[in-house]
Amino acid sequence: MPRASLRSGAQQVGSRPAFVLVLLACAPDVVYCGDKSTCMAEMMIARIFDRDLPKTSANYAPMSPLSFIERAAAVYPEKLAVVHGHGAQALRRNWFELYARCRQLASALSLSGIGRGDTVAVMLPNTPAMVEAHFGIPMAGAVLNALNTRLDPETLAFMLDHGEAKAVMVDIEFAPVMKKALALRQSSWPLRVIDVADPLYAGSAEPLGTLDYEAFLSQGDPLFAWQYPADEWDAISLNYTSGTTGDPKGVVYHHRGAATNAISNILEWDMPKHAVYLWTLPMFHCNGWCFPWTVAARAGVNVCLRKVEVQAIVEAICEHGATHYCGAPIVHSLLVNAADEITRRLPRGVKAMVAGAAPPAAMIEGMERLGFDLTHVYGLTEVYGPATVCAKHEAWDAMEIGERARLNARQGVRYHLQHAASVLDPVSMQPVPADGETMGEIMFQGNIAMKGYLKNPKATEEAFAGGWFHSGDLAVMDPDGYMKIKDRSKDIIISGGENISSIEIEDVLYRHPAVLAAAVVAKPDPRWGETPCAFVEVKAGASTSTEEIIAHCRKHLAGFKLPRIVVFGEIPKTATGKIMKFSLREQLLRTLDSDGTM
Repeated sequence: MPRASLRSGAQQVGSRPAFVLVLLACAPDVVYCGDKSTCMAEMMIARIFDRDLPKTSANYAPMSPLSFIERAAAVYPEKLAVVHGHGAQALRRNWFELYARCRQLASALSLSGIGRGDTVAVMLPNTPAMVEAHFGIPMAGAVLNALNTRLDPETLAFMLDHGEAKAVMVDIEFAPVMKKALALRQSSWPLRVIDVADPLYAGSAEPLGTLDYEAFLSQGDPLFAWQYPADEWDAISLNYTSGTTGDPKGVVYHHRGAATNAISNILEWDMPKHAVYLWTLPMFHCNGWCFPWTVAARAGVNVCLRKVEVQAIVEAICEHGATHYCGAPIVHSLLVNAADEITRRLPRGVKAMVAGAAPPAAMIEGMERLGFDLTHVYGLTEVYGPATVCAKHEAWDAMEIGERARLNARQGVRYHLQHAASVLDPVSMQPVPADGETMGEIMFQGNIAMKGYLKNPKATEEAFAGGWFHSGDLAVMDPDGYMKIKDRSKDIIISGGENISSIEIEDVLYRHPAVLAAAVVAKPDPRWGETPCAFVEVKAGASTSTEEIIAHCRKHLAGFKLPRIVVFGEIPKTATGKIMKFSLREQLLRTLDSDGTM
């Protein structure tokens, strides 16, 4: 189109802008929609610029984090990629070697008949095999399902069935619980079991399958010509999240979202090339907040850590020069509360990222005292882990620790590449006033949002109602545009970074023959952030005890889901019989001491 025609856009001709008339002349097949001239003009401009401008392999490629490891291996083949262990006995692999092993895994899976859209589950701690799974499985076109190693056999069996896993990689430590899960499966299709041995595991267990991971890997080709996803919308991983009702929901991630969040992690942290990342955050949790792909994008170092213990964290930071690590508040509190003789060797300036329950002032102060640079993020499984950040300002440094902690404890602002994050009225779907008082719900829009819930269209539709992802977290918007959570509408308890459904625990409590009514709420905990507190109303003529209730729950729940406190008495209810949880929370807070005990 001639430039003069575009420049005439501000002129008016009759009831139509001149630029619309010009565009109509160029694209007469587009129908003008009267008063919606601006909208139509934008549509027609798009059509003009699409004309004779093809989308080809020369000018378009699907976004995928798999490209990050390919580039790291090509540009920095000799740079250290993975280290596992200590001293001369530590396992070390560079990016060339890691990429070759990932291609071998993809090749071996393909030879086993696993391809696009098939699910491969893994039950692994933060070991080199877990890093390889994040690339090798999707390189085969398959979908990675990283299982929470703390779950009970019943829940694991459900996930294997619901996700239709065709293969499962199991670290030898978790063979006993996985053996029970496999026996509980309802599905009849074959499930290939691959045992993964780790020389750092000191325990003993009987292998589950007939094939060892290294033997399986040796069947594959290290030069396997894996293919990029045909569509960036293809699923890359499946992560299960605790819901408030029924079975866990399967959250499906796509390649575009994984790549987008991985890059956002770099931008939020100003993460340099060859950063040394310590794996304190479980990779089974939201795919490690997408950091396996982030580290590859920076050609950094994955410092594997099998168990999160304060001595191991300090040793790994000091020996391997770790520059970054992530975790729930409890992980950082381990360091804050450790003896000085353990932490005095820590270097200053290590970057730490915290999410979960809002970090308390004491933890922030303690992290500063140890020399850590703490960043607070917020998110959910449905948004790939962190999707907002409490971006700090230099002016905050001059404030007292209490005020600085209050500001840093907020959920903050959207991630760099997240399209939108805001606090909206869930009825009107309009932003709440930025007054720090009006309650709304945190909602997200953009590429950093799940495809949806697997086999659950109703829950997916509800989650995306009104064109936004509904987090279920109630919050306010402060005058500076930062979000602050006030309550959780779904009553999810976040303990040590893990989501616990209060209703799941209540369902178990109701199975006890002496229980008439039960309700579970979150109790603030200085170590775990939150732990379950059970309120129990006993049937007339019946009797029970705290020990008996907890023992009953232990038969049906994973250990981290067990109530830490049981309160007996009449449970307050509305006129219609609905339990008044807000009243229970208030009652709980009134009885707590400053250290979180009753």
